[in-house]
Amino acid sequence: MKEIAAPALEVQQLSFSYAARPALDDVSLSVAGGEFTVLLGPNGAGKTTLFSLITRLYDRRRGEIRIGGFDVRRQAVQAHARIGVVFQQPTLDLDLSVMQNLAYHGALHGMGWREAKRRAEAQLERVGLLEQRRTRVRRLSGGQRRRVEIARGLMHNPRLLLLDEPTVGLDIASRRELVEHAHRLCADEGVAVLWATHLIDEVHPGDRVIVLHRGRLLANERAEKLPSRLGVDSLDAAFDQLVNEDPECR
Repeated sequence: MKEIAAPALEVQQLSFSYAARPALDDVSLSVAGGEFTVLLGPNGAGKTTLFSLITRLYDRRRGEIRIGGFDVRRQAVQAHARIGVVFQQPTLDLDLSVMQNLAYHGALHGMGWREAKRRAEAQLERVGLLEQRRTRVRRLSGGQRRRVEIARGLMHNPRLLLLDEPTVGLDIASRRELVEHAHRLCADEGVAVLWATHLIDEVHPGDRVIVLHRGRLLANERAEKLPSRLGVDSLDAAFDQLVNEDPECR
């Protein structure tokens, strides 16, 4: 009998507060391998808080988080070996070369120089930046830097890639290119992507959309099904209806 693979990410009944202010309220969701899931919500919805809990930047919470079937608290090493992250704020060292940034990441994951170099070159070729491997990061465009961060996040072959508002500050062409690249990772490599954004035009048909507002999960379904269920003609209208009908907004 074939064993069923655990979800790349599973969150169950997750709640978190900043002092007395609730940030997440009983959130449950899962992301399957090879699935592109959009975490859609306005600023302040709780998207970054959720990412911070998944990556254990924050840890005082109620509920369960598992990555590839491993609990992020009790099996932290196994869980976080299966996750790559692109944070909202850039984290590359601008004065190091592209390769030096990636090699440092490889060392943090226990790779020797040769293995880190091999994996870095493979990922840079995938994102179209192999020829820039010796270039200092500060000389790259914003879109190129984001692609380097994705390459870095994939060096240790994670099952799950988290991207927190990755297109902030990018021009339209760079935004489109980054969204399409992340979709190709799902289709070609089987990587599960959780993409946090407040921009509805970054959602593609077939994506799973999770609408988060003021820490509450309002919807979790395929992008093309949500408007029809709500009786509207677009995802924009569906999102507006969900947010405006949220009791927390009244």
